[in-house]
Amino acid sequence: MRAWTIEQIGIKAVQKDISPPQPLPGQARIRIAACGLNFADLLMQDGTYQERPPLPFIPGMEIAGTIDALGPDTQGPALGTRVAVVAGFGGLAQSGCFALSRIIELPDTMSFTDAAAFQIAYGTSHLALDHRARLKPGETLLVFGAAGGVGLTAVELGKKMGARVIACARGADKLAVAQAAGADILIDSESPTLKDQLKALGGVDVVYDPVGGAGFDVALRATKPEGRLLTIGFASGQVPQIPANLLLVKNLTVIGLYFGGYLGFAPARLAESLATLFAWYADGGLKPHISHILPFDQLHEGMDLLRSRRATGKVVIRVD
Repeated sequence: MRAWTIEQIGIKAVQKDISPPQPLPGQARIRIAACGLNFADLLMQDGTYQERPPLPFIPGMEIAGTIDALGPDTQGPALGTRVAVVAGFGGLAQSGCFALSRIIELPDTMSFTDAAAFQIAYGTSHLALDHRARLKPGETLLVFGAAGGVGLTAVELGKKMGARVIACARGADKLAVAQAAGADILIDSESPTLKDQLKALGGVDVVYDPVGGAGFDVALRATKPEGRLLTIGFASGQVPQIPANLLLVKNLTVIGLYFGGYLGFAPARLAESLATLFAWYADGGLKPHISHILPFDQLHEGMDLLRSRRATGKVVIRVD
C-alpha cells in the first residue's frame, strides 16, 4: 500500500510502498478514504509537538474510512462500517490499524471528507468553550484565527451556544468566511487599534486563542473582570508570557486546552463531546468548512497551505 512517512525530523514526508498492517487484539483495520490535516502535523514533522512518535512514522491525525478487518478475538463493528478515528498519527496511508476505543461510527449523512475535517477542530472548540470556559448565552466571545481550522469552529459553536462572537482574522476574505460561520463582529487582526476596538465593544468575557503572540497580550487587557482566556495553540510561533498581576487585579482565569490529552486522562469526556457534535451534524446544525480537498500525491501542497495560512477552515487529503 502507499503511505507517507516521516523518516527524519525537520524533513518533509516521503511517499513509500509498504506492507499493509495487520490488526492486533482490540484493534480494527480501516481502509482510509480521507485524512484531515492539522497545524499539529507541521509541528510533529518539525519535532516541536508535545507528542513525538518514534521514527519513522506515518503522519495524519484524523481519518475516515471503512473497517475491513478486526484483530484476533476482537468484537467490533461489522466489516464495511463507515467510521472516523482520532488517530494521533498513521492517517496518511491507504490502510491503518487503530484501537476500537478511538473509533466512531459515522452518521449516514456524513461524507468521508466531512468526517476527516470534523473531529479535532470541532472537538477542540467544544471542549474548550463548553467544558473548560463554561461559555454562557449572552457572553462575548473573541476568537483569534477565526478563519482557521479550529478558529472557524469556535465561531460556529460560540454562536450556537448563544454568545456574541467577535471574529479576529487577517484580511477581508478571511473575515468574510468567519462572518458566514455566524460571527457578529469582524476585526482585522492586523489593525493597530485592536485593543481600543475591543474595549469600545464593552470588553470580552471569553477569549479563544489558537495563535498566541501579541494578540493574546491585547486580549488580556481587553478582557472583563472574571473573564476566561483559552490558550489553544501558538500558530504565531510566540508563546505569550502572562503577567500574573493582571490576572490578580482583574480576577482573570487562563485555561489551557489540549484536545489530545483527553485521549489519555479522560477519554469518556472526549467521547461524550464528540457524540454531541456528531448528533448536531446529523441534525443539520454543523457543517465543516473545507477550503481544499487534495489528492494523496499533493500532501506537500496541503502542508504548505497550513504553514502559509492560506487555507480557511480545513484541508483534507483524499486517500482512496
